[in-house]
Amino acid sequence: MRAESHLRVGEQWMMADEPQQAADEFAAAIEDGGSTFGNPSVYLARALFALGRDQEAEQLLAVLTAKRESVTPRTCDLVAELLTEQGDLRRALEWATAGVQHCVARADDNELQLLLRLRYRIRVDLGLDEDDYDRMLDATHRQG
Repeated sequence: MRAESHLRVGEQWMMADEPQQAADEFAAAIEDGGSTFGNPSVYLARALFALGRDQEAEQLLAVLTAKRESVTPRTCDLVAELLTEQGDLRRALEWATAGVQHCVARADDNELQLLLRLRYRIRVDLGLDEDDYDRMLDATHRQG
């Protein structure tokens, strides 16, 4: 429960535009190692980018990328959103796609719609043509 508390406090510091305090809380969540609703490494990377510590943020993302096959769809979503904020749409698309693939493999509908929509927005921004996942979004939207 303590890790979750650190994560939530860190989010509040980010909203207050205090990324150093946020980074400290996110690091505490990682150190605690307890269960959290989102991967604290992604939140720490966001705070580090806000502090101009891009190299450290990229190192955290590299660790996540190395274990991308085992992360949750929620982590994929968080990383894709972060990379979109950073203007790295190609890598954001890779993460959103990985998240969709995780959802399909695990029959996880909770994150699927969110990731499909995020992926579609990124693809539109990149000027890419419609693909099978975009059609999946259309099909699931019609069913709902």
